Amino acid sequence: MDIRIKKIENSKLSNVDLNNIQFGKVYSDHMFVADYTEGRWSSLSIVPYDNLEIAPGNFTLHYGQSVFEGLKGYKGDNGRIHVFRPYDNLKRMNISARRLCMPDVPEDVFIGGLKALLQIDKAWVPEQKGTALYIRPFMFGNDEYIGIKPSDTYKFIIFTCPVGSYYSEALKVKIELNYVRAAKGGTGYAKVAGNYAASLLPTQEALREGYQQLIWTDGKDHERIEESGTMNLMFIINDTIVTPRTGETILRGITRDSILTIARDWGVNVEERDVTVTELMEGIRSGQLTEAFGTGTAATIIHIKAIGYKGVDYDLPPVPSDSISNRILDHLHKLQRAQTEDKFNWLLHI
Repeated sequence: MDIRIKKIENSKLSNVDLNNIQFGKVYSDHMFVADYTEGRWSSLSIVPYDNLEIAPGNFTLHYGQSVFEGLKGYKGDNGRIHVFRPYDNLKRMNISARRLCMPDVPEDVFIGGLKALLQIDKAWVPEQKGTALYIRPFMFGNDEYIGIKPSDTYKFIIFTCPVGSYYSEALKVKIELNYVRAAKGGTGYAKVAGNYAASLLPTQEALREGYQQLIWTDGKDHERIEESGTMNLMFIINDTIVTPRTGETILRGITRDSILTIARDWGVNVEERDVTVTELMEGIRSGQLTEAFGTGTAATIIHIKAIGYKGVDYDLPPVPSDSISNRILDHLHKLQRAQTEDKFNWLLHI
């Protein structure tokens, strides 16, 4: 694959404190860019990370034809970079793209561009515990046209940033009974920009009430549990990992799938099914629900310490260090740095 490369004159890395990284605030030196015109991907290049030139009439600025992904790369003990499940991110990105009438990104463009970019910016992958290189591929319609139809041209970009922990402590969350994240027939299963824009107002209201995140419920009667912020949800009920089944309204999380796959491989009971608010609250009151946690690329696993419901906060018991969630989290951390067997061939080594 022919990729034009233009390197930055002076790296910004020397000005970055990798021991103190704000999530999503510091960007690596370069980005990979590809253009879709006349039915094909072309103009593949790696250029210095910089602002884009966008026309005021850019289609996506007005109509939101944009999809994205999030994945991470880790530096192993051998100094190599290990990217966690990038082929699954590619698959999901193309599912999202089809929902918005966008072209698929071919494997050679996505994976080839990713490899080339990380080889150039490999020094940006931090080694400190709890850190990683966050990788953001995204695509948007690039027509300069004010009208409701799919764009004819698109731009695909991958940029990266070194990151630390997304959350610093267990979360206090609120069950949302008014606003809706997704509805059947909508885009809830896709990773599209508009899903996140619509979540901003209810999340800000929850923050003002003292919660760090929301637990979204279904759009019909607000009785079925769906997601929490940017994360899938899991509960330990009677020593079983219970998680809402994915579908039209719930994103099929790659970290979610990784946790369930490891748990089943270890012989842990797993149930993917509807989880109701009533069941959740009864489980808390009876003590049968012993853990609740979110799963996602940014946080991997983050525990929930309290759940707010109809103005009342319900505290969850402390999570012991040897809990199943903590054991899986430790295993994932080792796997992502190639410190244990990659049994399911999830790592791309660079």
